Amino acid sequence: MSLNKIDSQIAKAIEAETERQKNNLVMIASENYTSQAVMEVQGSLLTNKYAEGYPGARYYAGCKNVDIVENLAIERAKKLFKAEFANVQPHSGSQANMAVYFSFLSPGDTIMGMDLAHGGHLSHGSNINFSGKLYKAVFYGVDPQTHRIDFDQVRSLANSFRPKLIIAGASSYPRIIDFRPFKQIAEDIGAYCMADIAHVAGLIAGGQHPSPFPFADFVTSSTHKTLRGPRGGLILAKKKYAKQIDAQIFPGIQGGPFMHVIAAKAVAFKQAMTPEFADYQRQIVNNAKILAEELLARGLELISSGTDNHIVLINLNKNDLTGINAENALEHAGIIVNKNSVPFDKKGPSVTSGIRLGTPALTTRGMKEREMKTIAECITRVLERPYDKRALKDVKSTVHSLCRQFPLY
Repeated sequence: MSLNKIDSQIAKAIEAETERQKNNLVMIASENYTSQAVMEVQGSLLTNKYAEGYPGARYYAGCKNVDIVENLAIERAKKLFKAEFANVQPHSGSQANMAVYFSFLSPGDTIMGMDLAHGGHLSHGSNINFSGKLYKAVFYGVDPQTHRIDFDQVRSLANSFRPKLIIAGASSYPRIIDFRPFKQIAEDIGAYCMADIAHVAGLIAGGQHPSPFPFADFVTSSTHKTLRGPRGGLILAKKKYAKQIDAQIFPGIQGGPFMHVIAAKAVAFKQAMTPEFADYQRQIVNNAKILAEELLARGLELISSGTDNHIVLINLNKNDLTGINAENALEHAGIIVNKNSVPFDKKGPSVTSGIRLGTPALTTRGMKEREMKTIAECITRVLERPYDKRALKDVKSTVHSLCRQFPLY
């Protein structure tokens, strides 16, 4: 029986979401479109199978086939990222982080990560997140002039607070992250070093961003975003940490793994090993660079004056416009972005002084440098006249034209 007959309300919501994704320019840096193969696997009957434990050591019978699936995912993840160990069971990047913390830290230990307002992530010690509730968090930030990571500050804070774990990674940092100095600082104080590559995993796999290996003790990631897989998590590490991490994922913080999602991860990892994927990642970065250059040329202010990756962060302070108002105006024009704090932001996270843009989803649709120039012009027009309904309607017409030229699937 069709979904429409069983649950017409859900069917209508999915149909509406399909139209939204098809007819808007999705520029949220953490979003992407999976391949049809990934969606096919994720919607398969593997969703029916319980498989608590690990391949060859399950707590349920009938796991022969899902063992094949998980072993393929593990081996492909290790090969893709040149890692000694991989756990593909985390349900999300945040749960991957949780597993590492619970494996090697005790409640009350000190961790150090990037300040949320400077580009960090909630799970790196924010006081509204489990990481900030269970552990004492110290935050490093960026230089006020260059907006690059201030490694003098990282070293000074590390020496003063002696964290047990130093986290290298970000959710809205538009520049390359150099993992080597993080490891050097961690070694100097006897700390672990963890790299959270959730945003740049695809860039790393495609050779467009330095790898955290051999510098990081642990590497965590989500599997969507630039990697273009299903929504889920991943842990990579040195082999000597394998038993502790495996035991913490199951039975520590999770029960049965999502075998349909693990199969989709395996497919995504295989796709990420192809020359076409490397070309795709190169185009993501090229698109972001052109987008940044065009926005700068039109008078907009960008954090760090550009980008090295897939993220462009616009500072709206001189535009007399808040992030939330810019987000709303752009959505009315068919351009989907998210409000975002900028370094040293004086506005709260529900308002913000900036917006974050990303190029992965646009690049998946096949858009290239020429389209980035058109999109930069559209964004500028909206930010200059955010309350002009006619201007927003004109931009939306251009957006729809682009979407028709570059269909979703």
